[in-house]
Amino acid sequence: MTSYKKSIAEILAPLIDGLTAEEIEQMIEIPADEKMGDYAFPCFRLAKILRKAPPLIATDIAAGVPNDGLFEKVENVNAYVNFYLSRERFVGDIVKEVGEKKENFTKSNKGEGKTVIVEFSSPNIAKPFHIGHIRSTVIGNSIYKIFDELGYNTVRINHLGDYGTQFGKMISAYRRWGNREDVEKEPIKTLLSYYTKFHEEAEKDPSLEQEARDIFARLEKGEPEETELWQWFRDESLKEFTRVYKMLGIEFDSYAGESFYSDKMPRILDELKEKGLLQESQGAQIVDLEKYGMPPALVTKSDGSTLYITRDIAAAVYRKEHYDFYKNIYVVASQQNLHFQQWFKIVELLGYDWAGDCVHVPFGMVSLKDGVMSTRKGRVVFLEDVLNRAVEKTREIIEEKGVATDNIDETAAQVGIGAVMFNELSNNRIKDYVFDWDKVLNFEGETGPYVQYTHARACSLMRKAGEELTAKAEKLEGFDSSLICSDSAYELAKLIYRMPEVIQEAADKYEPSVITRHIIDIAQAFNRFYQSERIVTDDEAATVSRLALVICAKTAISNGLALLGIQAPERM
Repeated sequence: MTSYKKSIAEILAPLIDGLTAEEIEQMIEIPADEKMGDYAFPCFRLAKILRKAPPLIATDIAAGVPNDGLFEKVENVNAYVNFYLSRERFVGDIVKEVGEKKENFTKSNKGEGKTVIVEFSSPNIAKPFHIGHIRSTVIGNSIYKIFDELGYNTVRINHLGDYGTQFGKMISAYRRWGNREDVEKEPIKTLLSYYTKFHEEAEKDPSLEQEARDIFARLEKGEPEETELWQWFRDESLKEFTRVYKMLGIEFDSYAGESFYSDKMPRILDELKEKGLLQESQGAQIVDLEKYGMPPALVTKSDGSTLYITRDIAAAVYRKEHYDFYKNIYVVASQQNLHFQQWFKIVELLGYDWAGDCVHVPFGMVSLKDGVMSTRKGRVVFLEDVLNRAVEKTREIIEEKGVATDNIDETAAQVGIGAVMFNELSNNRIKDYVFDWDKVLNFEGETGPYVQYTHARACSLMRKAGEELTAKAEKLEGFDSSLICSDSAYELAKLIYRMPEVIQEAADKYEPSVITRHIIDIAQAFNRFYQSERIVTDDEAATVSRLALVICAKTAISNGLALLGIQAPERM
């Protein structure tokens, strides 16, 4: 998009001694109060250079700005030069640029030639894919889409929790109480019941815990019976996970989980020994991180079995060597903050200069109304159940309202699942929240369905105008920006203009809610424009011009929803 800051800086550069256009651009502000203009240049910094009071400097600069049609007016207020853009020119520029680039107007080549890895979702095999997993799943998917939009080569990794002592527990439980038919019928729910029973029985008989550790040790050694059961649990779990991912419209480039790195850990242990970082503690191997303000990192247990931290280091080394990443992003709950701080530091101590390119993107936790979820106690809300209920409720609403749609099932899925995803992405990711059915499935207010409905309304206006006028609006035939200079049109155009900037901000902060908030703003501005302006009129020029802005708004909303992983229905 055209940079108006840059244009203003280039205009000011000949008027200001001692500053380059680039320096001036960095100083230009956007006033909080729109009455103070679209852009403002503060003159305080120039007082020492020019040996003059800032208000006088502002007066001189304002008087020297040439009138080339870019501004409606330029005025000085105290020590500021305030710039009011020409609405006709600005709206015209935006509509023409979006009209020309269409859905590509938010794309960038900033990341060209650089690889960004995003690890997200990462559920545990043989355990429920519950509502808590939605956070990592949809936040990670959105971050992947944001970086992809900026031109990075982006790799999606589902680092499955498919290794560890829990598999010793699962195998032990299956051998004691399980049967194959039940597992094949409902893999996750059945395996969860075994896992829950194991912990109930282990409270009565603590020897079961040691049995589980022994079984996992055999699994690590590749014993055939344990390996066969583990592989079966993994395959059956993935079938269920894949079904949920399909509902969410999410795919992965790699399902390489913890087990994938089991043969890559000896190298890491050797490197730790060579660097003198390993210490023995009660038979276990640790890395002492006390001088870095962290507790010791446990690398191997006393029985020689490895832990998460060992596998994470091995995975990072593999990814650097395999993908040569620019950034290696982990979308994992804030509860794991210390874990990531520890192994990032160990990677640094091993001498890998890319340690700083590993980024932990934490997020807050989900709890239930009546307490914290617990897999061990069997207290979970399955994500698939949430999505199915959302679709059912949406279908009921569509039927009640008598919405004309070509495919009610498809629309119900798009809106219902979109509502759940939007709810997840609407607040700052670091905040904890309580899962509440009523709130998640409330379609009123600043919600996903509201934004989707706004998109559908724009599509409806295009259908109402007819193919001929819509085609003219898309090609800007007969477009006249002087006919869309109202307050509501100008506000809408400014928000559309900011989309690329907002996407960059979301990438910088690893924060999809920045986009969520912005497309709500666009939807609200569009609806104000819709209420205050007659879009389809007897005046062809007015209809084409206003419709062109409608198409731009539709494109911006559709792009924003796509970056959140949410579909944009054309009828609602």
